[in-house]
Amino acid sequence: MRFFLLTLGALVASTVAAPSSNHVIHEKRSSIPRGWRMHSKMDKTVVMPMKIGLSQSNLDKLEEYLMEVSHPASEKYGQHWSAKQVAETFQPASEAFDSVTEWLTSSGISPGRISKSQSLGWLNFDATVEEAENLLKTEYHVYQHENGQLQAACHEYHVPEYVKGHVDFVTPTLHFDTKLRPAKDSVNPKMKRTPTNVERSPPPKAAAANHPIETVAKLGAPGSGSLPKKGAELDIFEIIDQLETCDEFITPNCLRALYEFPPGFSANPKNSYGIVEYTPQAFLQSDLDMFFANFSKRQVQTTPTFDSIDGGFLQTIVESFDYNGESDLDLEYGMTLVNPQKVTLYQVGDLPESANTSFNNFLDAIDGSYCTFEGGDDPVFDATYPDPLPGGYEGPENCGGFAATNVISTSYSYNEADLTPAYERRQCQEYAKLGMQGVTILYSSGDYGVAGNGGQCIDPATGMYNNGTSGIFNPSFPGTCPYITSVGATQIKPNASVTEPEEACETVIFSGGGFSNVFPMPSYQAAAVGEFFANHPPPYGADRYNNSMMTRGFPDVSANGANYIIAIDGNFSLVYGTSCSSPVTGAIITLINEARIDVGKGPVGFLNPTLYANPGTLNDITTGGNQGCGTPGFEATTGWDPVTGLGTPNFPKLLKLFLSMP
Repeated sequence: MRFFLLTLGALVASTVAAPSSNHVIHEKRSSIPRGWRMHSKMDKTVVMPMKIGLSQSNLDKLEEYLMEVSHPASEKYGQHWSAKQVAETFQPASEAFDSVTEWLTSSGISPGRISKSQSLGWLNFDATVEEAENLLKTEYHVYQHENGQLQAACHEYHVPEYVKGHVDFVTPTLHFDTKLRPAKDSVNPKMKRTPTNVERSPPPKAAAANHPIETVAKLGAPGSGSLPKKGAELDIFEIIDQLETCDEFITPNCLRALYEFPPGFSANPKNSYGIVEYTPQAFLQSDLDMFFANFSKRQVQTTPTFDSIDGGFLQTIVESFDYNGESDLDLEYGMTLVNPQKVTLYQVGDLPESANTSFNNFLDAIDGSYCTFEGGDDPVFDATYPDPLPGGYEGPENCGGFAATNVISTSYSYNEADLTPAYERRQCQEYAKLGMQGVTILYSSGDYGVAGNGGQCIDPATGMYNNGTSGIFNPSFPGTCPYITSVGATQIKPNASVTEPEEACETVIFSGGGFSNVFPMPSYQAAAVGEFFANHPPPYGADRYNNSMMTRGFPDVSANGANYIIAIDGNFSLVYGTSCSSPVTGAIITLINEARIDVGKGPVGFLNPTLYANPGTLNDITTGGNQGCGTPGFEATTGWDPVTGLGTPNFPKLLKLFLSMP
């Protein structure tokens, strides 16, 4: 399936040097990433910073190691690894370093030009374009982005057969991850990027049902499809009895009644809860205090622990729902539900680079080895630092130095089709490593049912996004990664009480769910998904979704995602989205961790194996659907389904289960 806009052949026919008999293709690109075009052939004398990502050791055992500490039937359950153990286990073998170094030196790259990264994950050397083309049996071109940025890249490249198994990938090649160096003292003005200014963000294009279509995936950008949806403003004082109106107005007490969990009861220093936000999204302390004054009076003037990553800051240039809604929502409910436990806010990215800030930038900050894992970040998708733009963060990229909290909730997402499979697999492996260390990773599943952010579906003929009225279902990422817990959305039925069963959310938003086009089905999920297909086969073929019955299904669980009351920009308003569901689920898991830590046990870590082995600890949701792409989507039903997963949290049952485990 093609997910990019232009094929390389449509732009230019290039003649690549024929590989020698002992070289084999390592990577090949069939299309150009969105927004790029071939500009010109590269000057043979230009010097490029080359990086070779060495294959990590033991990646074939990654899932096995994760299951050992996460599966309830394992004797090693809860025996989480240290960060040092993880780094040492997966660092490249000495054979990889020796073989690749031998190849480079025999090709004319002297040993004095080659350096190793601190993590031993990759080798660095400078080479002219001519040297790189001879080394990789390829031809380099300059590619230009629609914003004017230039990158060096090739169509395919080759490596000797004897080193292929030791090399993950080489840059710059297919990944658009280098900046051209200006020759001598000359500077090409086209190579300078245009600063991003929040006041000049273009409005989203209109699509079917008034859903916006994003042309480029940007975390935190106003109008982004993964942000919460604003409802009516309201007078909070008209809500007399919170529990009697929960079908219309969700408050912290409604959630406590729905899922039977108590107010926070302690603040063990070994416990922690983190929420991730991406600039320009920012909370307003006045909004938090307004919310706390009505729903958690003791927290007035309480602030989250602030971790600034890559120049992350609380911008106040623009204050509106589009810039404050996500962070206000996440923190008002996350902080209230776990109080007195402190919440850590990971604020990622400065303002000029905010359009490019990614999940990888966050992961780099909490795991320094990830900065260089398999060659490092990809500037096509990830922000780069230091940021040379006016007002940009001038410090180095944050590689390590920030502790991962026991639970991390993120209410942002991409479409799986926005990114390359190699990029997604690399990031997914990092989530597995965090799970091995006892970290619970939660991501919202999306708000457009079987469609992608903004209601995007995929045209089967072109691979391009369409207006959402037809086409192939468009799953979200990282929701499809099997090593995170994907959280969908439910709602209280109209005129129902908090003691009655919920249904899949069909008010303003539809719970994101479906099946991956990249990741195989994990073993812990096989029985549940198999029962879904056997008992409730969807009425769609391969022209609509990956119906192989062999790929990862999502979401895993759900929580209420409709009619939340938040304080936003000095007023109270209703909001909707899986952006509500994820931080609430994170708060509930944090309370369970609190109870475990208080009795001398560790955090629960990666949740999914235990939840799928014990589905009775969740409230099964059996009504509602997640329409999209001109279809009714999937239907919620008994057992796991690709609308609400296994169901919503039942705190007493979950607490009993996890307290009974080592």
